[in-house]
Amino acid sequence: MEPFLIILLLAGLSILFSSFFTVKQQTAVVVERFGKFTGIRQSGLQFKLPIIDKIAGRVNLKIQQLDVIIETQTKDNVFIKMKVSVQFKVIPEHVYEAFYKLEYPHDQITAYVFDVVRAEVPKLILDDVFVRKDDVAIAVKRELNEAMTTYGYDIINTLVTDIDPDIQVKNAMNRINAAEREKTAAMFESEAQRIRIVAKAKAEAESKKLQGQGIADQRREIARGLVESVEVLNQVGINSQEASALIVITQHYDTLQAIGADTNSNLILLPNSPQAASDMLNTMVTSFTASNIIGEQMKIQPKRVKSKNHTSTDYNPSDTSNPDSQK
Repeated sequence: MEPFLIILLLAGLSILFSSFFTVKQQTAVVVERFGKFTGIRQSGLQFKLPIIDKIAGRVNLKIQQLDVIIETQTKDNVFIKMKVSVQFKVIPEHVYEAFYKLEYPHDQITAYVFDVVRAEVPKLILDDVFVRKDDVAIAVKRELNEAMTTYGYDIINTLVTDIDPDIQVKNAMNRINAAEREKTAAMFESEAQRIRIVAKAKAEAESKKLQGQGIADQRREIARGLVESVEVLNQVGINSQEASALIVITQHYDTLQAIGADTNSNLILLPNSPQAASDMLNTMVTSFTASNIIGEQMKIQPKRVKSKNHTSTDYNPSDTSNPDSQK
């Protein structure tokens, strides 16, 4: 009889210890008695009636995430793939509904996400899908909350984490973007070129203006120097004509000296024979003398008045006689 008692004692102890169980944090345990729901055990050390009660299942109370990939069509007939991440959890007060009312909650959530996305995205063109993806996520969350709260699930957040158009569409969008940026760059480059041209033109205009002022000042000073030189030469008995000729000869030789001193000057052919200076002086003196004679003749020539009886053919410019003496 002793071995039987030992076996019976061991079996009793085993049954007793099996009545105790532990529940982890953020977990709920559903207990059934003869297949009927009796209660929910929270985290910690728990007790159930041996043989009569059993653990029907464990429910995770942590926030979970489900990634749903949907292929849909936009308003401008572009097929895209969208990835929607749904963050949800079981409401602790509604563990019964979450455990008994839904057998496959992930499938239920996926179906609602498909339904909402395929109802919202076809209303938008491709560009608006990228801009208004948050609106799509909000619509998904609203529909899921209305549907899943009944089953004991709380939708924490929904995120559109990826929008993937067809590869040809992406290449076309990249080309459009690149062309737009090249257009903008060309506009900025042309504007910069215009600014450089305008600035260069203004600088050249200012340079020409200053150069003209410099030349005018230079000529003014040269003229003033020539006047002073002529006055000095007149004081020593040299008349204005001879003084002008002497100054011209002097400048002629100064110019030849300057050209010879400049190593970068180009070749210039000038009359530089020994008699060139004297020929130039004689030519200038002759010119001055002839101009003086003509000037004196013009001073003594009387003015002829055209009479009423004479025509234009009667007027002779070379005739220096006095018309009044002929009367």
